[in-house]
Amino acid sequence: MDSPHRGVSVRSSLIDSIKACTLSGAQIPKEELRRRISMPEYLRLAMRDACDKKDIDAALSHYDNAAEQQAPEAPLVVFINSNSGGRLGPQLKQRLQDLMTQQQVFDISDVKPDQFIQYGLGCLEKFASLGDTCAKETRERLRIVVAGGDGSVGWVLGCLGELYKQGREPVPPTGIIPLGTGNDLSRTFGWGGSFPFNWKSAIKRTLDRASNGQIRRLDSWNIRILMPAGEKLDVSYCLKRQQPEEFSHDQELEVGEDLPEKRSCYEGVFYNYFSVGMDARVAYGFHHLRNEKPYLAQGPVSNKLIYSGYSCTQGWFFTPCMSDPSLRGLNNILRMHIKRANCSEWEQISIPSSVRSVVALNLRNYAGGRHPWGNLKPEYMEKRGFVEARPDDGLLEIFGLKQGWHASFVLVEIISAKHLAQAAAIRFEFRGGEWKEGFLQIDGEPWKQPISKNSTTVVEIKRVPLQSTVIDGE
Repeated sequence: MDSPHRGVSVRSSLIDSIKACTLSGAQIPKEELRRRISMPEYLRLAMRDACDKKDIDAALSHYDNAAEQQAPEAPLVVFINSNSGGRLGPQLKQRLQDLMTQQQVFDISDVKPDQFIQYGLGCLEKFASLGDTCAKETRERLRIVVAGGDGSVGWVLGCLGELYKQGREPVPPTGIIPLGTGNDLSRTFGWGGSFPFNWKSAIKRTLDRASNGQIRRLDSWNIRILMPAGEKLDVSYCLKRQQPEEFSHDQELEVGEDLPEKRSCYEGVFYNYFSVGMDARVAYGFHHLRNEKPYLAQGPVSNKLIYSGYSCTQGWFFTPCMSDPSLRGLNNILRMHIKRANCSEWEQISIPSSVRSVVALNLRNYAGGRHPWGNLKPEYMEKRGFVEARPDDGLLEIFGLKQGWHASFVLVEIISAKHLAQAAAIRFEFRGGEWKEGFLQIDGEPWKQPISKNSTTVVEIKRVPLQSTVIDGE
């Protein structure tokens, strides 16, 4: 056992659903809820026109209807990933439109979060600048709800974070309707780990809580990748390509090997975790399997069963490591440096040869509500120089997973993971050797990372100065 434990506290999705049944929204009057969260019609139509036409000025035709309208107490906008939640996504979308208004529910596949930030919020700000008090108060009171998995929530949070850079505060806080497989962000902030059985009534309570819940803080982490040119990463929205001249790595620490002269650069933000190694490899294969055979993805339960079965085919459990260089310990290709809290010096952290996956975790929850960092005793934390982990403490908990059996025992909390460090900044350096590629992921979005035998790929992780705001669901 790697560290002492106080107990096992795995929250199951079934228990979450049963609890949600006892907290249904039947006692919340529908019309009262609608009055508090629905915007005046002219603002709803103006925002929708601005987003659909990608032109703020296209919404000005609705401004004539702005006379003496009252702003709602707690206006909400919902983003829904209708492909999440198995077959219930489209039904949930219809239910949300019934409880609110059709124009305040955006399908994330039709209107991207960044488009809403640019055109939808831009429309409210335009009306406010013209003297529309209702639009001004609506913009100031606005809250966002994301119906989707951790990836969808992170996507929206990342787009909202751009408002800080643009000087367009206040930044709307975000609530969550959990439709994904793991839903660790949702669990952390009290929104539950699964979609409740009695969702048609429970969704009223969710919207009610989103309208009046307390605001909590969440660290967000910037990730930058500097790699040899000529290779392109197959990534979705989680990483964006940057021009090399716009990219600079931390000069305080020299890279162990020469950086490539011609470079490709990528940048992104994550909220839950970054990982490298076997767990990312399994996630990458699972995502491709699900994309090739979408009929397999019928909801969180089937996803977890398929994921577990797929992991057994990838060599984490049964294939001898020595038979395939890509299955050996990460210390063959990876060097890690960190900055500890309130420290400006980089420190190299050795990676044990048995470790085949390294995870940098921002939340307490991981892999569907598991707690791999564990509940550490005060004397153990003092000995290791650790502090109690929180999602707003400015630190990442870095741990290692060995072979599949070790990971399985960690995830059922029989033992804790291999504690490596707590860090305020991390640098990973990759160099190939016999490896031609590695597997990385952030917040459940995996990709295949080319690794060069002759030059170093650098991944740097640093905290974003301004924290995200999330609505407390409890």
